[in-house]
Amino acid sequence: MRNDDTAPEKSVRTLRVGEQIRHILSGILQRGDVHDETLAKHLVSVTEVRMSSDLRHATVFVKPLLGKDEAAVLKALRTNTAYLQREVANRVQTKYAAKLKFLADESFDEGSHIDQLLRAPKVAQDLADD
Repeated sequence: MRNDDTAPEKSVRTLRVGEQIRHILSGILQRGDVHDETLAKHLVSVTEVRMSSDLRHATVFVKPLLGKDEAAVLKALRTNTAYLQREVANRVQTKYAAKLKFLADESFDEGSHIDQLLRAPKVAQDLADD
């Protein structure tokens, strides 16, 4: 189903499986189950997991604490993708094991940029006039 001509509607199942995978990956990273020096040195938040409609692909959005060494953390996650996919496949009961793709979550940076724009003197002056 589509709610408009461009964006497919997310099913409850894809949202549920995405959230389940997010919790699993968060737990693995929090416990330090991945034997990687870079990941051991950084706290990594799994902010969102977006599933494809067939549940075969999962886009995992991550953000290291304070945004430090984001490129190194992404590289470490991508290096350990096979291990993480196996762990997810063992814990999530779906027909196919989802292929994981790790991306940096830019939403925090976008939010900060919008906040800076709204606090700019010219914009603040316009907002105060209302």
